[in-house]
Amino acid sequence: QVQLVESGGGLVQPGGSLRLSCAASGSIFSINAMGWYRQAPGKERELVAAITKGGSTNYADSVKGRFTISRDNAKNTVYLQMNSLKPEDTAFYYCYAHVAQSSITRFLEVWGQGTLVTVSS
Repeated sequence: QVQLVESGGGLVQPGGSLRLSCAASGSIFSINAMGWYRQAPGKERELVAAITKGGSTNYADSVKGRFTISRDNAKNTVYLQMNSLKPEDTAFYYCYAHVAQSSITRFLEVWGQGTLVTVSS
């Protein structure tokens, strides 16, 4: 089994910063893409940022220039540095990873439990 555990959410004022972390643990042979989605109340889940094993990144237009995704492959961990936060960034943030548990198994998508980010004064 593979688990993703997120941390770093919380309440922050507009213009502030937060750093989310997501660590994968369990029976892991390799991890390809990792990333973050978010879902605000009453809205659909949207991709925030993604990063390949080699470090190529992709961002939603709404967070470009404010959020930075990174990963530590040795720790099987992905991070999301969020700066200049806005009230519209308020949402549950979910991390995901494409994980293979052996050299002969296909990659499966694994999700974290979500962490709440609230941007409010």
